Amino acid sequence: MKRLLTEVRPAIVSTIIFAVVLCGLYPLVVFGISQALFRDKANGSLIVDQDGTIRGSQLLGQQFTADKYFHSRPSAAGNGYDATSSGGSNLGPTSRKLADSIAQNIADYRAQNGLGANEAVPADAVTASGSGLDPHISVRNAELQAPRAAKARNLTTKKVLELVSLNIDPPSLGFLGEPGVNVLKLNLALDNLNESAR
Repeated sequence: MKRLLTEVRPAIVSTIIFAVVLCGLYPLVVFGISQALFRDKANGSLIVDQDGTIRGSQLLGQQFTADKYFHSRPSAAGNGYDATSSGGSNLGPTSRKLADSIAQNIADYRAQNGLGANEAVPADAVTASGSGLDPHISVRNAELQAPRAAKARNLTTKKVLELVSLNIDPPSLGFLGEPGVNVLKLNLALDNLNESAR
C-alpha cells in the first residue's frame, strides 16, 4: 500500500498543478491580455448606440427585408442568420435545388432593385456564404441597392452612395479578399442620417 501511494502521489500532484495552471492561471492571463490590448474584439466587436443599446456585432450579419434598408446576402444558417446554426447549405454545384434557389434569388433581387431582366447581378446577392453569417456585401451589390433605399427614405441616390463609400471596409490586411460593405453599419448610418434630418 505504501509503495502504491508513493507511485500515485506524483500523478495526483502533477494533475492538480496542471489543473491550476492550465484551467485557472492560463485562461486568466489570456483573458487579461485580450481585455487590455483587444477589448473591442474580445467582447464581440459590438455596435452600441449612444443610449447604450446593443444593435449587433460587426462580425455577424443580420437579416434586413424593408425597402429602406440594404439587404444582406442570403443565409443558410438556420432560418437565416441564426448564429447557433452557422453553416452553408451543403448543396453541390450540380444540385437542382441550388440552381433553382439561385434563379429565384436573381429574379427577386432584380425585382426588388428595379433591374432589367438581363442586368448582371453580383454573386454575393444571390448565394449564401460558407458560414451563413457574413456581415458584408460587395461594393457593387451595395451600389445596386442604393436607389431603392434612397427612394424609400426620400433621399437622393447620390447621398446614399456617399454613405456607401464611407462604410467600405478594405480587404483584410490590405490585400486579402475584396473590399466589402458592412450591412449593419451602413443601415445604422442611414437611420442616423434620417434622424438628423428631422
